[in-house]
Amino acid sequence: MPPADTGATATTRAVASPLPSPDSSSAAAAVDPDAAKLHPGGPGYRRMSFALFAAGLATFALLYSTQALLPAISASLHVSPDQASWTVSGATFGLALAVIPLSAVSERFGRRTMMTASLTVAALLALLVPFAPSLGWLIALRVAQGVALAGLPASAMAFLAEEVRPRALVGAIGLFVAGNSIGGMSGRIVTGWVAQAWGWRAALAAVGLMAVVCAVVFRVLVPRARHFAPRAVGPRALARTLGGHLADPLLRRLYGIGALFMTVFGAVYTVIGYRLVSEPFNLPQGVVGSIFLVYLVGTVSSAAAGKLVGRMGRRGALYLAVGTTTAGLLLTLSDAVAGVLAGLILITAGFFAGHAVASSSVSRAAKSARAQASALYQCAYYAGSSVGGALGAIAFHAAGWDGTVVLGLLAMVAAAAITLYATRKALAEQRLLRLQKTA
Repeated sequence: MPPADTGATATTRAVASPLPSPDSSSAAAAVDPDAAKLHPGGPGYRRMSFALFAAGLATFALLYSTQALLPAISASLHVSPDQASWTVSGATFGLALAVIPLSAVSERFGRRTMMTASLTVAALLALLVPFAPSLGWLIALRVAQGVALAGLPASAMAFLAEEVRPRALVGAIGLFVAGNSIGGMSGRIVTGWVAQAWGWRAALAAVGLMAVVCAVVFRVLVPRARHFAPRAVGPRALARTLGGHLADPLLRRLYGIGALFMTVFGAVYTVIGYRLVSEPFNLPQGVVGSIFLVYLVGTVSSAAAGKLVGRMGRRGALYLAVGTTTAGLLLTLSDAVAGVLAGLILITAGFFAGHAVASSSVSRAAKSARAQASALYQCAYYAGSSVGGALGAIAFHAAGWDGTVVLGLLAMVAAAAITLYATRKALAEQRLLRLQKTA
């Protein structure tokens, strides 16, 4: 494999790159170091897109495989909603815990290797999950599965940032996030209908088999990394890198926004099943699982995030995402299935658009150690999911669906406040620049 870019700096890229051969593509790369990278319509881009789509699909299908089954798990194991919710929150907690260490390992062994190993181990663990004899064992296996999956999201973001041209980065990450939404949808629909026919354990087995297929597809299609150079990352160097990222105000804001969006998403989708199987809806498990077809909206909104940013700017796109999610939360207060469904559609569209914009902004803003920058985002993002799932279940247990909605609204107010602060800061900087030019 030829030596290549770690995503550190332009100087590093120039040193790490081999001497160009005297052909036109190499000459172009000498002028523009991004010329040789993947781009829409170019060789390898479609294979890369399909491979990362399969990885994203498996990640969300596995990570949230128990979410639509929580009412069935509660009934089978005789546990409360807030106890059963830890089968979801435990997995996201494990991912948040391990994502930074595994991102450092990916700097040494490569993004492609890390993603392959992560997906393979998580899929094999998924085949064991259906045989968990108790809630404790089920949660323990789910935490281990989250740890295994931790090697994939940050490595995927870094892989795309290194291998895809900057102008195409938002669209490429949007496709990966679209795979997340399809995985979240298909996993819940499959588990819903399989659980209705054969029980929740058979449903988890079906998701495990689907993940194995995705792991094989990913390994066959993912192209070799051409812009990555391995480097060892020791504990002290890692601490300095993380400290540098956390000292960046822009990155801190993006991490906060990702966590807040995921708090809403984790709370809503952890609890919605309990609401829909009880009064006044009384929907069967299969129909509740089919409600997750609204994830298709997330597929569209995340894939379209690049065009949205082009028209409205990043902050404008975030305002739209916050407003859409807030409107969706309010609509879910309806006692009509149509109203709840419309609310879920808006929440899903707003969440996936906000996530695609924030995550791609992290990859763009980080000038060095992109894997660690993305890992910090993933850590905040999945910590938000874990906290949102747990608090959403507690709020539902204490105050019903209204309590869950209030939690989501508070998170969106905080996300809007962060974006507003960034907007005012940017406007102040622009005014200062104009004053300096006229002085």
